Amino acid sequence: MEIDDDFDVQDLDAVKIDYKAAKNAVLEIIKAVGEDPEREGLKNTPDRVSRMYAELLSGYSVDPEKIINGALFNINYDEMVLVRDIEFYSLCEHHMLPFLGRVHVAYIPKGKVIGLSKIPRLVDMYARRLQVQERMTRQIADLLQETLEPQGVAVVVEAMHLCSMMRGVKKHDARMTTSAMHGAFRANLATREEFLENISRSRVILG
Repeated sequence: MEIDDDFDVQDLDAVKIDYKAAKNAVLEIIKAVGEDPEREGLKNTPDRVSRMYAELLSGYSVDPEKIINGALFNINYDEMVLVRDIEFYSLCEHHMLPFLGRVHVAYIPKGKVIGLSKIPRLVDMYARRLQVQERMTRQIADLLQETLEPQGVAVVVEAMHLCSMMRGVKKHDARMTTSAMHGAFRANLATREEFLENISRSRVILG
């Protein structure tokens, strides 16, 4: 299987996609819009698109246990752990157009923390699927709550959606924000406000 050099999936053999069916579907779309699939610029497009989907939708083939890979550590720490500005790219399930932005994740440990690199990988696992932003936000929060059993988990996702920028209402500057809170972040207003203040400060610093 030929894969682009920058295709970053941990286990290529685990990527499940029917390349032949995907290529035929793209070929039919090219013909349906009145283009010539045999002209030079389009001749290899069905193959390229099928391989692109293998990357963009690789989250279906990822096992969260393999991502975590034992990187859970017992530690006596009970203050907020925050990982902010995690970039992500996903495909909206309604039009299969991209939506992209940043994810902010926080949790308050209860005797257990997770390796720093694991949270962005878990975000990518859910982002690399046909998604809606609301579901993705909840999935990230639920998985961390189940895995870490912390005092609380908070996830905020900020994204722009090409389906509303390129078509429909065509609002180029619109952004969508979703959140999911568990435990202390839902029950304690001061904890929630500390988290929201921290991620708001990051937006000021980073623009």
